[in-house]
Amino acid sequence: MDAFDTFLQHKPLYYKEIDHQRVHHAYGLLKPHIRQPRTVHIVGTNGKGSTGRMIAYLAYKSGLKVGHFSSPHILKFNERIWLNGSDSPDDVLEAAHQSLFVILGKELSESLSYFEYTTLLAFVVFENCDLMVLEAGLGGEFDATNVCDKALSVITPIGIDHQAFLGESIEAIAGTKIRSIQKQVLLAPQVYDEVLDVAQKIVEEKGAILYLHLPSSQSVSKLKVIAKEKLWGEYLIENASVALQALDILDISYNINDLRTLELFGRFYPLTQNIRIDVGHNPLAAKAIEKALDNKVILIYNSLDDKDYEAVLQTLKPKVKHVEIIPIDSQRATTLSEIEKAIQKVGMNYSYFEGKIDKNEQYLVFGSFYVVEEFLNKMQKKSDVPK
Repeated sequence: MDAFDTFLQHKPLYYKEIDHQRVHHAYGLLKPHIRQPRTVHIVGTNGKGSTGRMIAYLAYKSGLKVGHFSSPHILKFNERIWLNGSDSPDDVLEAAHQSLFVILGKELSESLSYFEYTTLLAFVVFENCDLMVLEAGLGGEFDATNVCDKALSVITPIGIDHQAFLGESIEAIAGTKIRSIQKQVLLAPQVYDEVLDVAQKIVEEKGAILYLHLPSSQSVSKLKVIAKEKLWGEYLIENASVALQALDILDISYNINDLRTLELFGRFYPLTQNIRIDVGHNPLAAKAIEKALDNKVILIYNSLDDKDYEAVLQTLKPKVKHVEIIPIDSQRATTLSEIEKAIQKVGMNYSYFEGKIDKNEQYLVFGSFYVVEEFLNKMQKKSDVPK
């Protein structure tokens, strides 16, 4: 049996076709060997990572043992499997891999996709937790995270993304995501009214309970103070408010002031006084970021080829002085010439990022996890990453 890091390197990140039953079969084999904690499933297009981390962090600070599975990672795989306040250490991941591989067997372990195997790995790591927060990777209904029972599903803002897998319309995308619910669902504020219509229909079909987001004025006032301290954008206040309501539904106590010590690395994160990094990559994320920016910035940008990068650039344009393209190493990256065409079409000036930062300018690094990772590597900021 290969060590975990070697085993993972041999798995392709993307498959043209996925056997959706394979992970259910694997989970069926694993389930008798582990204990499943109470589970929150986070599904949506944007805000999954920050909302999930806020739920997990506040529950952990209240005294519970908590695991949070998210994806993708920025610098190291360990970021995906957060356990009791920290990224899982290598030895914990290795021990979980050794157990999981033996339970599933060589053939099934090797046939599972990267995301399927690591989702099940998280279940092994989290089996002694009181609460497990699972972030769906792509979609919801057919996502690997949807194999287990959930105490609560949280539906974050849904927008147009991953159309090749999820459908071309908001209704189709929302349906694929929301059909993952079971008994209870909390619907975060949505940009598109159609999402509520779809949610109400699916909730009725499943006999589930639907909670609409109802922020308390007292909580929002406290969140605004915290957000000002931490330089959060408006959308992070909203995500935090949703997280608080999720904890209320689950009857989990929390201290809202614990958010003061939470670091949301990669989520509109102030890396330095004049550099913000954000892993957003679609028009909905761009809209939230454009609203959150107070001043005009230099945009350090690139995109994967399945994203509507022209719409992203058009959305950000009012807050951008000019664009600096940063090449990224991904088989899914769009060509640099296509990025150039999109920038020209939108009517923005651009150059290529050469690793130089002007202390008198404000910067936004945006476009995907790959963009942020490449920027951090170029700037040699790895030692500054909060653990």
